[in-house]
Formats: sequence, structure tokens, C-alpha cells
Amino acid sequence: MLYRKYRPQRFGEIIGQEHVVRTLSNALASGLVSHAYIFSGPRGSGKTTIARILAKALNCRERQEGQSEPCGKCASCLEIKEGRSLDLIEIDAASHRGIDEIRELREGVKFSPTKEKYKVFIIDESHQLTREAVNALLKTLEEPPAHAVFILATTEIHKMIPTIISRCQRFDFRKLTLAEIVKRLEIVSQKEKTKIEKPALELIALNSGGSIRDAESLLDQVFTFSGMSGKEIKVEEIKDLLGLADTALISQFVDYLSQKNSKTAINFLGETFEKGYDPQEFARALIRYLRQAMLLKISPEILNPVIIGLTKEEQEKMLSQIQKFSSLEIQTALNLFMEAENKMRYSSIPQLPLELALIDIIHQQG
Repeated sequence: MLYRKYRPQRFGEIIGQEHVVRTLSNALASGLVSHAYIFSGPRGSGKTTIARILAKALNCRERQEGQSEPCGKCASCLEIKEGRSLDLIEIDAASHRGIDEIRELREGVKFSPTKEKYKVFIIDESHQLTREAVNALLKTLEEPPAHAVFILATTEIHKMIPTIISRCQRFDFRKLTLAEIVKRLEIVSQKEKTKIEKPALELIALNSGGSIRDAESLLDQVFTFSGMSGKEIKVEEIKDLLGLADTALISQFVDYLSQKNSKTAINFLGETFEKGYDPQEFARALIRYLRQAMLLKISPEILNPVIIGLTKEEQEKMLSQIQKFSSLEIQTALNLFMEAENKMRYSSIPQLPLELALIDIIHQQG
């Protein structure tokens, strides 16, 4: 997998999360390392990656005083990179959440590191620990030995008890921007020696949900699909692979909305789904399109980065379309289609909520 093959090994390779990288780098350079950290943020934002780099830097045998980057070449760095370090203990709290595992951890904390200066414990999805396990962990965090460093990672910080948070240095990770994800995908593509046009990378980034890991998994899928033929991968190929609704298709549907033509719009949906388009993916693409239209309606001079991923012709088409809608009509359509997208998951006829939302929107406009 690309996200494993090219996982960053130094702080300098991290894209995004500058506030986290800078603070940790300063702490390492000045020797002001905490005994416990909590990394919170959405999945795929780099929490575990940065935790491993921190562990590597703490135990790097070649890192000089005043420096923060691990050398990546000493025995300690290589063992952590290859997942065979005895002094880096990773626990997945999603599957090891009970009191027995934490008791075992507490016993293990008492012993000095096997080879290194620090014994580092990374507890992923730490919000899933049971109450008893949390209480046991709390005792360890209150009185940790000098050789132990804890890094708790969580996607749901609100489920962590305040007493745990208060004993850790907290870092809030954010979703990565489109530009940051595209930059990362460009680096991976260059390393793989594969040509892929930038609009294609932007489309992958748009469908990654702000997650580097998801974006790299999609890119991996695209490379496999293309067969690494040496030809440049085009955006049209990616739309076919991901089952994404074409922008022109969404634009045509919005035209029918503006014309208040429910019969033609319903028939259009039926024909579209008969061709194999996923109704839920169509709904997501429609919501993204209408959101861009809403932002453009509010501030017509904003074309970038709001309209990233659209060609000049598509931007001009959207500009002409928003003249036919009021801001309230776009907002109403967005709300109804978002409700429809949620209902589609449980509907026996997947496109039915979309059709009902369409009729409601045209009825309200009429």
C-alpha cells in the first residue's frame, strides 16, 4: 500500500500539521519532552505517523543536542521503521480496550527499556478504553517512571475523560486542505514514476475527505487500474474507476431544477442510474456542486480556491446557473438533498429519497 510504502519518516516530510511539528521539534531540540501526549483529530490526519517519528527521535542514537530530527540510519531508527523495536509498544484500544491489557501495560512500564533511553507507548483510538482501563491508565499517567513516554491518539476527544486530558500535552490535528493533499499525491506519483494530470489528483483529493491515508489508498487503486502503462492518467479514467458522477451530468440535472421541470428531471435520474451510476455518489456530487454554487452566489468574485476542480467552461456554466436561483432556493435545495443522502442509506429503493427531494424543491420553487 502506498500510504505504508511512503509513510513519512522525519518531521520534515510531514505535510500539514505545522503547529504540531514545530512544537514537538522545539521540545526535542530543547530537551523539554513531556511524559504524555494526546493527539486528537480526524482519521488519516497523521496522528500515528507523527507519534512514531516522535518515538524515533526520542531514541535516536545519532541525534545531537539541539536537533529534533531522527537520523533514520541508526539501529534504533531502523528497528522502529521496520516495526521490530522492543521499546516501542503500540496498542490498538479498539480491540484491546479492557482492564487486563492496561494492567499488563502498567506492569511493563515499571521495567527499564530493553535497549533505548525511553520506552514509548502509543495507544491508538484511546477513547475506546473501558472505564476500568481508563482508571488504571490514569494512575500510571499520574506517577510515570522517567523512562516512559505515552502518546494517546483519538478521533473522538470528547469521549476522553478530563483527568486524562489534563495530564497530557494536547495537540489538535486538523483535516488537510486540498492543496496539501495534492502536494502529497504529487510526491508519491513522482516516486512511483507515474504520470497523472493535476486535475486527476485534485479529484482524488476532493474524494478523500481530508485524509492523506484515504487519498493515497485511492491513488493506489488508480495506479492498479491504469496498469502502470506509462501513459498519463487522465481525470476521465478516475471518474470511471471511482464511479463518480461527471460534473456535466450534475450540471445538466441542475438545469432541470432551474427549469422546474420535474418530469424531465425524474426521467433523467432514472436513465442515469440505469447506466450504472451510484445514486448515493450522485447525491454527494450534487451536494458538492450546490455548495460551490451557494458560495459563488454569496461572493461572485471568488472562483478559486472555492471552485477548485472545475474547468473554466464549468465555472462559466455555474455562474450562469446561479442567476436563475435565489440564495434561499440554493440553501433549501442543499438542505433537502443532504436529508435525502442520509435517508438513501436505509431506503429499499436507493434513489427514492432523491426523487422525493427533487419534487419538494420544484414544488417550493413553483
